[in-house]
Amino acid sequence: MMRSFEELVAEAAAVSVNGWDFSWLDGRASEERPSWGYARAMGERMARATAALDIQTGGGEVLAGVPRLPALTVATESWPPNVAKATALLHPLGAVVVADEDEPPLPFGDAAFDLVVSRHPVTTWWNEIARVLRPGGTYFSQQVGPASVFELVEYFLGPLPAEVRRGRHPDDARTAAEAAGLEVLDLRMETLRTEFHDIGAVIYFLRKVIWMVPGFTVEQYRTELKALDEQIRTDGSFVAHTTRFLVEARKTS
Repeated sequence: MMRSFEELVAEAAAVSVNGWDFSWLDGRASEERPSWGYARAMGERMARATAALDIQTGGGEVLAGVPRLPALTVATESWPPNVAKATALLHPLGAVVVADEDEPPLPFGDAAFDLVVSRHPVTTWWNEIARVLRPGGTYFSQQVGPASVFELVEYFLGPLPAEVRRGRHPDDARTAAEAAGLEVLDLRMETLRTEFHDIGAVIYFLRKVIWMVPGFTVEQYRTELKALDEQIRTDGSFVAHTTRFLVEARKTS
């Protein structure tokens, strides 16, 4: 028997959303994973690298899962709670965490790394990535694609303009990478099913992924949340679709 709306709301509004670990959603939400297996593929590239940079590492969870880190491994992160969490997680593994505002320039010299990675960056500063890569070095990234989870976003915000729905398109990533002097080696996108099984999962997700519904609070959207709670109880879940794309680009000179 599902708990009451108020119980689910209180629990989800109180739980910590620090870091980039979504295990709190286990059994409460589900998301298909892209076929390419980013963490495994990134780990394979890390094993061949000598100096690597993980941009916007979050709480460092993905990087910490790499079986073999390069001798020089650096991660950047902007949100202070995540900087602290990533530091505690990654320093014992020999990786350094640098607090950075996620605005150009990156706090590193030219040609500092032979591998730059990033999982779900908010913004990709292609010129900076090209600058800090050595010739022959690569950028490897899984990114959020266009109109990702927009069934949920538009439930709260209403229909969004076509240009907003098209934002973060992989074709634009290719154009920007090539303009920065990088050769795109791989670019592919998948659309994946996501389900939220209770209203607490929705609240937690929107508190954690803050750019989905900017300024989201339970108080502001209580009416919409109550209606969505009733819909989930009737239908069994709320279904949305995430989009993800994989991009790998090489600095040729």
